[in-house]
Amino acid sequence: LLEGATAQAEPQRLLIVFANAKLSADAKPAQRDRFAAGGGRSLAPLICVDKGLDKLANFDGLVAESRKAGPPWDVVFGASLSGRNGQSPSAEQVQHALQRMFGHVRDDRIHGYPALDPSDERLVSV
Repeated sequence: LLEGATAQAEPQRLLIVFANAKLSADAKPAQRDRFAAGGGRSLAPLICVDKGLDKLANFDGLVAESRKAGPPWDVVFGASLSGRNGQSPSAEQVQHALQRMFGHVRDDRIHGYPALDPSDERLVSV
């Protein structure tokens, strides 16, 4: 994501949503067993942030910063938002895009977002 955003002609903001995997409250015993084995999880978005390309050198830096500033997380989703005519996206555009992305994660509509665990392992093929 970082490399792709850097290669764009227009200025980019990185949009990031941190989430936890959880077991739904009404899970059946088989679902609980699958959850214990690492599957059958629902996503609960925790926080969302945006970053300029100048503020994020690599994924390890993001993980380190998140550990200092926020709650523990299981998966992170990323996207980029493009500016226009050489201008970065406005604060309003960034806020709107983050809210939409947060809602997508909350509603399990994550197709198209790269998803990584804290060890930088890709979790979802998009």
